[in-house]
Amino acid sequence: MKKQFIISLGTGLWLLLGSIVHAQTAAPKGKDLHALQQSFVDLRFGMFIHFNIPTFMQDDWADPDASPAIFNPTKLNCEQWAQAAKSANMSYGCLTTKHHSGFCIWNTKTTDYNVMNSPLKRDVVKEYTDAFRAKGLKVMLYYSILDTHHKLRPGCITKQHIQMIKAQLRELLTQYGEITALIIDGWDAPWSRISYDDVPFEEIYNLIKSIQPNCLVMDLNAAKYPAEGLFYTDIKSYEQGAGQHISTATNRLPALACLPINDAWFWKPYFPDQPVKDPAKLIADDIVPYNKAWCNFILNVAPNREGLIDDNALAALKAMGQSWKNEGAVAPLPPVEAPIISSNLAKKQATAGSWSNDMNIMDFANDDNFRSSWQSNPSVKAPWLEVDLNKEQGFNMITIVEDKPRIKKYRLEYNLNGEWLPLLSSESKGRVNVHRFNRVWGNRIRILIDSYSEPPAIAELGVYNERK
Repeated sequence: MKKQFIISLGTGLWLLLGSIVHAQTAAPKGKDLHALQQSFVDLRFGMFIHFNIPTFMQDDWADPDASPAIFNPTKLNCEQWAQAAKSANMSYGCLTTKHHSGFCIWNTKTTDYNVMNSPLKRDVVKEYTDAFRAKGLKVMLYYSILDTHHKLRPGCITKQHIQMIKAQLRELLTQYGEITALIIDGWDAPWSRISYDDVPFEEIYNLIKSIQPNCLVMDLNAAKYPAEGLFYTDIKSYEQGAGQHISTATNRLPALACLPINDAWFWKPYFPDQPVKDPAKLIADDIVPYNKAWCNFILNVAPNREGLIDDNALAALKAMGQSWKNEGAVAPLPPVEAPIISSNLAKKQATAGSWSNDMNIMDFANDDNFRSSWQSNPSVKAPWLEVDLNKEQGFNMITIVEDKPRIKKYRLEYNLNGEWLPLLSSESKGRVNVHRFNRVWGNRIRILIDSYSEPPAIAELGVYNERK
């Protein structure tokens, strides 16, 4: 008995010692998100580098069955890229580690469809990260969720696909040092049609933060959502070539705007002979006004099939650096609501509401489309809208997005066991209102609108159960 006690005591001491060691070696807590967002916009200007298997084809959307044998940049020189970025007074780079056709340009264990099975047989991500850091430049990575080679596309997504995504992101975030931001594409876009439910955004977001808590997570398709809120991204992004343009007059969020220096993202044979965008115009129209509006500008410069940046692009970058200086920190970023990262429990669930015209019926208030709205009929004096969550479940956040600010005061209630219970009363703070609260359980929620300037029109009413 005494011997057993000693063994138990020894085991307990080892467990205690192990917990102390674990506590001492645990990953450090990340910096405050607002501070990271400020640091991001302070970077001002960077280089997007679209370089992948589409470089060796005529189309930015590569054949998903293209052979790795075509990826053969015989003079690859990432140091030249870094020097070019430095010449323009850029402060960081961002490389396309995997584009929509699924070819990985790092030494991955997740698939044979990678650069190590090409004639190059070199880890491009490593060479890029090493070269940019050697010049004192920050490192970001681009990664596409849409992956047509591996059939990771709408209607075909499996648990194995999600495991592959997680494994690939883990490789990228553990093998290449500190990653300032991960720019994700091909997710929740009209053309990719892969929703944040098909590939669960909250799981992927939390995985990234668990590995590198200071890595900002950016969805390149975030412009689908209102400009007044961070839905599914730490940084609001605007792809100008797709018609997404930031309002420099009204923006209050940390943002990124992107544009290629040529007329396409990946290199084309005519690039060396085609004039690139005017350096002076890029400075005057993009860098300067965007920086004043807390927006970082990233200019895509596509290396050619040899793995080098063309002379005309090099000259333009040098000209930009000669006439524009990176002065570091921009104005202090206004307070920003934490990003919404969990699935919308109200999306496309059954709705009810006060009288509205058929073209603005209540179903439009949760159809996952911020360009359509439920609008109360002008004759209704006390408008209301209700969403049935289909079952009793927990939630701790509600968002209200109007088509334009109309609502002044409102109340939120939830239904539990057939009884409506008060959740909160509020005055509207603008077009987008986000309410976080201690988790409650219910099967329905409703908004009761007490005061408004015009008949209310709600574009999206969202209900979320965020992990805490």
